[in-house]
Amino acid sequence: MAERNYTAVTEFFLTAFTEHPEWRLPLFLVFLSFYLATVLGNTGMIILIHGDRRLHTPMYFFLSHLSLVDVCHSSTIIPQMLAVLWEHGTVISQARCATQFFLFTFFASIDCYLLAIMSYDRYAAVCQPLLYVTIMTEKAHWSLVTGAYVAGFFSAFVRTVTAFTLSFCGNNEINFIFCDLPPLLKLSCGDSYTQEVVIIVFAVFVMPVCILVILVSYLFIIMAILQIHSAGGRAKTFSTCTSHLTAVALFFGTLIFMYLRDNTGQSLEGDRVVSVLYTMVTPMLNPLIYSLRNKEVKEAVRKALSKSKAARRP
Repeated sequence: MAERNYTAVTEFFLTAFTEHPEWRLPLFLVFLSFYLATVLGNTGMIILIHGDRRLHTPMYFFLSHLSLVDVCHSSTIIPQMLAVLWEHGTVISQARCATQFFLFTFFASIDCYLLAIMSYDRYAAVCQPLLYVTIMTEKAHWSLVTGAYVAGFFSAFVRTVTAFTLSFCGNNEINFIFCDLPPLLKLSCGDSYTQEVVIIVFAVFVMPVCILVILVSYLFIIMAILQIHSAGGRAKTFSTCTSHLTAVALFFGTLIFMYLRDNTGQSLEGDRVVSVLYTMVTPMLNPLIYSLRNKEVKEAVRKALSKSKAARRP
């Protein structure tokens, strides 16, 4: 270490997609439209759920928190990405990079937990319909959501503190859409073994545990559905779960591809595309998924639109 010239890094230079100047304006407009659609769609979902008494159920309570987290998740990433595109790269301090990393990990972890909680809610509704009201009491669903936020904070805090005990020196360019762990590890100049262990621990104790809860819940749901004699009854029962399953596949599919694989020799371009999917596309699509495939939400939207038209009439 003493024989080499190491310059300590106190700030980072975000340069994602700037190597293609011709993409600058199209990507800026696409990401801006993603962000506006995410904010409007998820905010609209929250307002709809709180404004329609028919949606005052545990499932929609969890969905309103998922929408809130999706807005916060996107707001942590997309404005910074727009600044990078607009300014052909942006310099951020190490403290600001750590803050962004913490917030991203915090909201991503809560997303994992909420999707697992929603699968348990579907299990209780399908497999224990007579006991559902006593299982999913107001106290129970507030406790579950509070637990998701607390666990998300703990996970984000541990990962952030561990990641930013790394020594960064020499090159300070992050050719990525935000301060995430894989590009940060590439900039470290010391032993990153401990930090990589934390990645594995996070992967093992957050994602797979949530996925296990989801898989077990849906195993029992499928068994319950198969016991229904009529095809129409089976289809109707399963339709209450399809929106959640689609959201789970989108979110966990991209996260698994990004984090549960060997990063050596992987294409940075491919990593950036995947990161766009789980930070921008998935939060934008969630309101669409739950509104297009959900009868109650469709009826609430129609009711809200008819009220709006009636209010505009003289």
